[in-house]
Amino acid sequence: MRLPRIFVESPLSAGSNLVLPAGPTRHLTQVLRLTANTPLILFNGDGRDYPARLIEPNRTAATVLVEGASEPETAPRLRIHLALGVSKGERMDYAIQKAVELGVDRLTPLFTERSQVRLDGARLERRLEHWRGIVIGACEQSGRRRLPTLEPAATLEPWLATAPAGGLLLDPLAPLALTEFPAPEIDVTLLVGPEGGLSSREREQARRQGFQGVRLGPRILRTETAPLAAIAVIQALWGDFG
Repeated sequence: MRLPRIFVESPLSAGSNLVLPAGPTRHLTQVLRLTANTPLILFNGDGRDYPARLIEPNRTAATVLVEGASEPETAPRLRIHLALGVSKGERMDYAIQKAVELGVDRLTPLFTERSQVRLDGARLERRLEHWRGIVIGACEQSGRRRLPTLEPAATLEPWLATAPAGGLLLDPLAPLALTEFPAPEIDVTLLVGPEGGLSSREREQARRQGFQGVRLGPRILRTETAPLAAIAVIQALWGDFG
């Protein structure tokens, strides 16, 4: 049986005892119903896995013993930055979750002209915390030992002003297929719109900032499908699927 992997925001070292916070404790003792002496894996984003053992399965504050440390996770061949137009509820959650599983290095939620979700202040902070939980859960499931960076949400125009040139704009009307694009060296930024895509004005802004329009094929993909298909192609062409 696969060992549970749990993210903790604490320094980890072999031989140390750690009292888990409420969230991981609840997951281990009430969801998974683990008993004393059960092995598990901890990670804190430093690039290593830490084999551990549940010592006290207290329902409010479980204690684990850290037993060792793995070798560091290999650096990715290509760092992928996904800049994604904010879409409704589960669509955005799904896109973030699967993008992490596919290996993105950074994620930036973007508010665009056609975004149907408008958030600010405390509501935006809660949503960003929710998205960070999705990033963590995807890392726990997929075995990633480093957390991708979740950037603060931004509006498209000021974000474009600071974005590096040479990014990819996913556009079903672009003349160039993604498979025809030359291989990036180390980093690539992928810009994908929300429901309905980016407006013609926004696409032109992106091109003026050095983004190259690319298409995937003859079909129009949904906002939660398009970035995942593109990331899979990028990983197969130039990344760690090769």
